[in-house]
Amino acid sequence: MLPSRLTVSPDERFVVFLIGMRVNRPWMVPAIWAIAAGMQRMLGELERDPEAGLLRAESWFGRTTISVQYWRSEEHLLAYAHDKEREHTSTWAAWSKRLGLDGAIGIWHETYVVAPGGYECVYVHMPPFGLGGAFPRVPADGPLSTARRRLTAASPERRVAAL
Repeated sequence: MLPSRLTVSPDERFVVFLIGMRVNRPWMVPAIWAIAAGMQRMLGELERDPEAGLLRAESWFGRTTISVQYWRSEEHLLAYAHDKEREHTSTWAAWSKRLGLDGAIGIWHETYVVAPGGYECVYVHMPPFGLGGAFPRVPADGPLSTARRRLTAASPERRVAAL
């Protein structure tokens, strides 16, 4: 766990990508595991290649599964998604062929391009998590001490030294 109140203050744009699946027919366990295994292979591939642009990913599992991913840019995300040599292409093709039309498993994603200053976060007694795991953490004090200040801080004020 990290001490104190911390926030992040990246000066560049970044992408938040949410992706997941919803199990509509729970008795389709083998298919569910195949899709989940494909996602794990993709995340493993991205972790081994930092130049691909994935900064961090965290996943939660249940009937509706979600992976929250932080990417360096939309160009990095799209390049990965369309690279035929990468795991995504084969996983997507397998899902489409096996389950894409029958509705047993729903697949979804949302993509957000975030400009500097277009977000706010704080972490108190938390291990690296979310944006606080994707970017260097800084003290949440002075011009960054409240949510209002973090949201309205001018760009030069947001540039504080990383811990």
